[in-house]
Amino acid sequence: MTVPTQDPSDIRDAPTEDFIARSRRLFPVEAELDRMLTRKMRKRAQPRNPAAYSLDALVGCLERFLEDHGGPGQRIGNPRWMAGGASKIQVAFTLDRPADGGGTEQLDLVMRMEPAESINTTSRLREVQLLDFFQDKLPVPKVRWLDDDARWFPEPAIIYDRASGVTRPTDQENRVSGIGQRFSTKLRQELAPQFMDALARIHTADPAAVGLEAFHRPELGTTESALLQLNRVRRVWHEDHHFSFPLFDAAGNWLERNLPVLDHATILHGDFRAGNFLFDEGSRRITAWLDWERGHIGDRHRDLAWTTTSSFGNLAEDGKTFLVSGLIPLDEFYHEYERRTGLPVDPARLRYYRIFNCYQIITTALCSAWRIVHLGKTHQDVLIAWVEGVGYSQAQELRRLLLEEL
Repeated sequence: MTVPTQDPSDIRDAPTEDFIARSRRLFPVEAELDRMLTRKMRKRAQPRNPAAYSLDALVGCLERFLEDHGGPGQRIGNPRWMAGGASKIQVAFTLDRPADGGGTEQLDLVMRMEPAESINTTSRLREVQLLDFFQDKLPVPKVRWLDDDARWFPEPAIIYDRASGVTRPTDQENRVSGIGQRFSTKLRQELAPQFMDALARIHTADPAAVGLEAFHRPELGTTESALLQLNRVRRVWHEDHHFSFPLFDAAGNWLERNLPVLDHATILHGDFRAGNFLFDEGSRRITAWLDWERGHIGDRHRDLAWTTTSSFGNLAEDGKTFLVSGLIPLDEFYHEYERRTGLPVDPARLRYYRIFNCYQIITTALCSAWRIVHLGKTHQDVLIAWVEGVGYSQAQELRRLLLEEL
């Protein structure tokens, strides 16, 4: 593989400490996200070493990690890449180890790690804290270990139990990241109530509970929550962009002028939709909720606007009724949400976060995706390059939404 060369004229390919410091000053974000974004920028100029991310190399990392954490008598078996996901490297494997009371036990595990640079720079520590927090509240994978400072792996990584189930019916066409996934009427009847129950459990959980120390709790009655999220996207754009985009600038100005006040602090999944849960086809039960990497504490309308995005759903058999994540009609979704949570849905804040979500997707697709493909920093170059195309349809949607507001 030929590793692309960096452009010496583009400071974003090899950012200086002054550039990084200025970015941090301009766009203050939560402390844990600042730590991860700063780490990303300081590592960016380092040339990619594809050999360090090969399956054999990662198995070697696993062996050294488990030797230091699990003791003697452990054996890794059947290591293999896991398909799916555009932003993380995932390796499935079995682990045979001595069992309490004698004999051996076999664990079916997954190692989940950042690539050299991700389209979504997120915190494994926060992901672990959410998974631990929801262990007794939702079906989520059990975390076994965390390498938060990348001491054993090339990047921060977690090791957790591999959950059983599928993301889509096996007789259905596979779709990238679950976009536009379809379910039969019978399957919808079984999955939709579980889908709504999980969202309600997340949004009614106590964000002040012990165990979420890596999360910032925004102040109620202020615009702090929305501003921190806006700064996060603006910082990523500032650090990744490679062209001028007046529509993006106009949207950012509108978002800043219309920051909503936080009325209720909510734990957010960040990517709650079809494609991010597994279910058992026989029992029609959801077996695991995955991909908590974008989780944070903030305004529930951010999740609601994201989950109801048109590209994550489809039309029912009548060709008219929009199904949220292919599961539940939109009006019924809002009604069930308010009934299950006791929290109102504010149309104005919903519209704000629809605009914000377009703004974020454009940043991911047109900036971060381009930058990491340009630098050869991803394990899925073809898929990430494809993601760039999503940015233009989202730009058209952003333009439409802004015109409605103006």
